[in-house]
Amino acid sequence: MLATLTEDRFSDPDWIFERKLDGERCLAFWDGENLQLRSRNQQNLNNQYPELAAALFEQEQDSFIADGEVVALKEGISSFSRLQQRMHLDDPQEARQSGIAVTYNLFDLPYLAGYDLTQVALRDRKSILKKVFSFADPLRYVPHRNQEGEKSFKKACQKGWEGIIAKQAQSHYLQSRSDQWLKFKCVNRQEFVIGGFTDPQGSRPGFGALLLGYFQNSDLIYAGKVGTGFDHETLERLKKRLSSLEQKHPSFADPELPHKGVHWVEPQLVVQIGFEEWTKNGKLRQPRYQGLRQDKDPGQVIKEEPII
Repeated sequence: MLATLTEDRFSDPDWIFERKLDGERCLAFWDGENLQLRSRNQQNLNNQYPELAAALFEQEQDSFIADGEVVALKEGISSFSRLQQRMHLDDPQEARQSGIAVTYNLFDLPYLAGYDLTQVALRDRKSILKKVFSFADPLRYVPHRNQEGEKSFKKACQKGWEGIIAKQAQSHYLQSRSDQWLKFKCVNRQEFVIGGFTDPQGSRPGFGALLLGYFQNSDLIYAGKVGTGFDHETLERLKKRLSSLEQKHPSFADPELPHKGVHWVEPQLVVQIGFEEWTKNGKLRQPRYQGLRQDKDPGQVIKEEPII
C-alpha cells in the first residue's frame, strides 16, 4: 500500500500519524520455512540485510507478511544517503561488516498465521503487530500519534525528519496507492529516471550532470538536470553504469532538450532527488542527488502531484 502526496495539513480523530522514514520500503514474508525480504519491485533483499532476516526468523509465528521500512540512522535521523552504503552490497558477510547498522521499522501486518488481515482496520492491525512481534534492535515498531496531525507535522519538520504519514485509522490494506494514506512532506524529494548525462568539466571525474525525467503515460518528460550531491566515488561508479546504457537518441518526449556534450541513455536507472520546488515551466529548482534506487521500476516513476 502506497501513500499519496498532499499539501493539506490537518488533525482528525479518525486518523493516525506516523513518522515518515527515509529508507527502503520492504515487505517480509515468512511461511514457516522460508523468510524473504522483498522490495517494492520484488527484489530479494536477504543478502543486503542478513541481520534483519535473522531477527525475523526468530519470531515465534507460524506465518506472516509484515510491512515496514529499512533505514540507516545518521545523528538519530533516517538517512537515505547513508543507507546507500548498504543497499548495493549483495554479499551477506560484506553487508554485516560494512559498519552501517540498519533497522527494520515495522508499521503494518497484512497477514498472520493463516489469516488475511487486509480487511481488518489499520488501528487493529497495528495493535496485533505490536503484540505478536518481539521488538528489539534491529526490529522496531513504528509508533503513531492519534488525532494531532498538525502538531505531529510541525514537530517532524523541527527535528529534521522527512515528514509524516497520515493514515485513516479504519482503513483496509490496499495493494495500490491510496488517499487513505497521505504524505505530509517537510522537504521536497521524489524519484526520477535518468535519461542522459553531460560531460564533466575541469578535473571533475565521471560526468557533469544527470538529465532527469518522469513518466506521463508512456512519455518520458524532461524535468531538468542535477549536478550536485555527488562524491568522486559516486561519479565514477555511476558513470560506468551509464556508459553501458548509452544510446544514440533521447528517450525524452520533449522537443527542446540540451544537446551540447550530452550522452543519451536507456531510461533504466532511478535516482532519488531532493529539490526546492517546481518552476513554472515544469523543471526542478535547486535539485540535489541523494542516491540510486533499485527498489522501484522506471515505468512507475511519475511526477508526484499533491491532492487538494
